[in-house]
Amino acid sequence: MYEHTYPDKRFRLTLEFLKKQVGPQERILDLGVANPFSTIMEREGFKVSNTSGEDLDLDQSALTAGGYDVVTAFEIFEHLLNPFTVLQKMQCGKLVISVPLRLWFAPAYRSKTDPWDRHFHEFEDWQLDWLLEKTGWKIIARQKWTNPVKKWGVRPLLRKFTPRYYIVYAEKIK
Repeated sequence: MYEHTYPDKRFRLTLEFLKKQVGPQERILDLGVANPFSTIMEREGFKVSNTSGEDLDLDQSALTAGGYDVVTAFEIFEHLLNPFTVLQKMQCGKLVISVPLRLWFAPAYRSKTDPWDRHFHEFEDWQLDWLLEKTGWKIIARQKWTNPVKKWGVRPLLRKFTPRYYIVYAEKIK
């Protein structure tokens, strides 16, 4: 069913995880500008608003405005210098966040052409868990998956067995 609609395994698994945790009646603030996955969420019946591309390290006003039940952050936090402040400023009770995991056999991603497309953080699962705990979030559900690539070599082989993505559903501790 998903093969022709969604570009890869990551979108399919992210959507399945999201549907288990968030109801279609809940209002979602998706961090980052409108993107292919926010379009998928809308098509699946979710009420989604996106941030407008502001630098969340410097401007968290979208997070303090309220009017949403859930924040989603799919492959956003690795680009932030200060995810601690962003997590503290969220004015909602639920969070779904996914990050690429640090791979021991590959350096952190850094685009050679786009100065914004780089990873400041590539987390280990315990690091994201600790960050969430320190900012007042309780993890309710989590999942990891691999991201195999269609290439030959040692690294592509390792990607078949080494989890690359980590997704978490957390609730704010009151």
